[in-house]
Amino acid sequence: MTGVQTCALPISISAPRLFVALLPTAPAREAITGLLDGLDGVRWTQPEQLHLTLRFIGPVDESARDLIESALGLVAVRRFFLDLEGVRGFPPRGTPSILWAGVGRGHPLLHQLRQQVDDRLLTTTTPIALRPFEPHLTLARVRGTPPVAVTHWLKRHREFTGPTWPVDAFHLMASEPRPGGAAYRVLRSYPLG
Repeated sequence: MTGVQTCALPISISAPRLFVALLPTAPAREAITGLLDGLDGVRWTQPEQLHLTLRFIGPVDESARDLIESALGLVAVRRFFLDLEGVRGFPPRGTPSILWAGVGRGHPLLHQLRQQVDDRLLTTTTPIALRPFEPHLTLARVRGTPPVAVTHWLKRHREFTGPTWPVDAFHLMASEPRPGGAAYRVLRSYPLG
């Protein structure tokens, strides 16, 4: 089932696009950085921009942001660990336009965290796109790379594993357009219990 909840929040064209994410630890980021090469014609994610999106929110005004920040402060999930595991692409069939690193099946608390984030956002009437949650960290956007090269890269890295990643906080973040691609910044961090 797909759909979007209705939105009653004020939206401004100039407002930053918000999202809720997890940030990998330095050792996890270093392991992922080792994957960011070997393909021409792709736009690699800068290592400092790597993240796992729990929920994309979109552009909202300051007053709506205050509501969102308060609502997210009510999320209560214990700390947990994630394992970096595997690389894949979106879409899963055909030539991918996005390459990503996964976290295996994730941890049950990852899915609980995602659900609580969604539940809290719905109390603010934030729009929620209903689609399956595929936890991942985007590595690259593919544009003009020969499909055979992308397939070869995916095969070469399919057994990728990285260090166990302790998750002790989630973050409300802003995506701001820049000439070389969006830049992300943390607006507020929420420690896990």
